[in-house]
Amino acid sequence: MKFIISFCLSLFVINFSFANGKFTKPVDSSNIIAKTIATKILNDGIALYQQGRNQEALIKFREASEKDPGNWKSVFYISKVSYDQRNYPLALSQIKSAFKIKDAVKSGDLMEQYARSLHRLGKIDSAMFYYKKAKGLLTKSLNKELHVELHIKQCEFAKKEMASGKKSKRKTMSRRVNSKFHEYAPIICDSGRVLYFTSRRSDTKGKSLNPADQQYFEDIYIAKWNPKINDWDSTTNKIRKFNSPGFDALTYISPDFKRGLLTVNTEACVKVTTRGSDIFETKKGRSGIFSTPRIIKNKTINTTFFEGSATMTSDGKTMYFVTDRNYEKKATDLWVVKKEGRKWGKAKALPDIINTSGRETTPYITPDGKHLFFSSNGHVGMGGFDIYVSTKNKKGEWGKPINLGSIVNTVNDDTHFQYYPELKKAVMASLEVKKGKSNIDIYEVDVTNFTIPKK
Repeated sequence: MKFIISFCLSLFVINFSFANGKFTKPVDSSNIIAKTIATKILNDGIALYQQGRNQEALIKFREASEKDPGNWKSVFYISKVSYDQRNYPLALSQIKSAFKIKDAVKSGDLMEQYARSLHRLGKIDSAMFYYKKAKGLLTKSLNKELHVELHIKQCEFAKKEMASGKKSKRKTMSRRVNSKFHEYAPIICDSGRVLYFTSRRSDTKGKSLNPADQQYFEDIYIAKWNPKINDWDSTTNKIRKFNSPGFDALTYISPDFKRGLLTVNTEACVKVTTRGSDIFETKKGRSGIFSTPRIIKNKTINTTFFEGSATMTSDGKTMYFVTDRNYEKKATDLWVVKKEGRKWGKAKALPDIINTSGRETTPYITPDGKHLFFSSNGHVGMGGFDIYVSTKNKKGEWGKPINLGSIVNTVNDDTHFQYYPELKKAVMASLEVKKGKSNIDIYEVDVTNFTIPKK
């Protein structure tokens, strides 16, 4: 009976179509189902992406794209994940593929992503062109959220710096320090004889991968200067009492080589000892060995949010650090806290002349407390994180940050600046794209003729 009814219904549809003078092609139900499934997979991927689970999200986006090649949003999100993973060449190629899909050219989001990818690869004129197109297509609120106007100004600044004829003062440290993995947070101490830095190498303690980005957890490494080979030597992460199975970074060593500050995060470890990324301190004992790092017990310093990248004046009385506790209004800010007797007082945010709605990170305070170097993507710069310096006036107020320019900065992330005028050098970390691959390496900067800029 079901067959007869279905057959009659089919005849009715066919007869109705012919009665209207045309034949209606039957809808491909399998295609509709595939698109529906692809949309569900895409939305699952977006949810994972918003949680910071990029690698899992990427699998979903690729699966959605295979099921529905006509949906540009899947390719768009593949580009976004690739960008977040600093694979800028892939991010650009994916966004170009998305442009070829119908209706994609009408998207301001797509234009902005295209512009950012071009910006990171140093294609400044093209980046500026697409930033401006995105600005015309995006809503006022999205333009503000994506900092489109700031990025246009950054392109203008980058063009000016590139045309200035200034020569870069930085050079990459040798492969005795840098590797195929990321290296950053360099600190020189003991009169230039010791180098500490952080890396995400395969020999990290515990040899575990971070679930969020599928890269190894970070460890602290040490290298010693060898005058015979005129290079760093004996690089190792086998440092007594340092390094956990999680994230470990040394961010400060006092000029007398007796005190240190670290950032530690063990949230993803079997044994959890932190509530997020927390600031720890260590001191040298009579044996000349740094003590087991201990968390700073002050509720205004360490919270359930991210805290890290701490630096300190040489007298040990003032500390600056990074936190994202105001994430609802800002990304990451620089905070300061002072000693009250033997204990730390109440921490507070630095003024808005320093902090922006973007990210401020990796501060370095000069030993005398007068100059604050830091990185930011919220001030006008060349693009990504640039290195700035602010100088304190006689009233104790911080001045407007000054960009150090193309002698150290690039269109990508430039961070972890540490200044050693007595050695006529500075060190820093920077992301560079070579042969289609991105990597963060440690650089040395010649500051022989460098003067801290002031306004």
